Amino acid sequence: MTDTIDLKKRHIRSFVLRQGRVSPAQQRACETLLPLFGIRYAAHPLDLDSVFERSAPRILEIGFGMGDSTAAIALAHPENDYLALEVHTPGVGNLLKLIDSQHIANIRIVQHDAVEVVRDMLGDATLDGVHIFFPDPWHKARHNKRRLIQAPFIAALVQKLKPGGYIHVATDWQDYAQQVLSVLSAEPLLENTAADYAPRPAYRPLTKFEQRGLRLGHEVWDLLFRRKKIPG
Repeated sequence: MTDTIDLKKRHIRSFVLRQGRVSPAQQRACETLLPLFGIRYAAHPLDLDSVFERSAPRILEIGFGMGDSTAAIALAHPENDYLALEVHTPGVGNLLKLIDSQHIANIRIVQHDAVEVVRDMLGDATLDGVHIFFPDPWHKARHNKRRLIQAPFIAALVQKLKPGGYIHVATDWQDYAQQVLSVLSAEPLLENTAADYAPRPAYRPLTKFEQRGLRLGHEVWDLLFRRKKIPG
């Protein structure tokens, strides 16, 4: 018996599927656009070149919320492809609306649990970067075990990074930032790009929620780690 999470077996989910309201426009987007820009979960590796119909740097985004930042980043960086993961239907519908209205060609969506997508659908050394912006903090101590950023998940995720590829986490919960710093620092294949927390990279836009929090004096912590390059 062990407390370590085995990613090949049942795992503690870092989310709860809430019965949030799906607007008619979001529902229509899911019905008409998800077949075009969505990828069904399947327990076999994706051919990302086939999915995006080209070879390009690939960024995985885990938990994109309503998708506004995802759309802004993808528009600003057409040279990259973005594989975006989210479980909640309102956010999926909203991002699909943005993809359609802004003619974004370099985003594909998987509406499924990130742990299973990473485990089953991504080959080793296929990603150039990972974005995890404002993951659910599960702020009550008894719920901390549900937090996504845990050592077993990071160990699995780092295998999907190319040497030199990065993991970028942002959170507005200080104790979660401390946990993320501890977990990423303990992963032997990663190295911190900063002494501890990093300045916000220019590619990560400020959300309306974040701007409001900053005006109220709330802090946000960015952590940016890279997979170590193979010597020689």
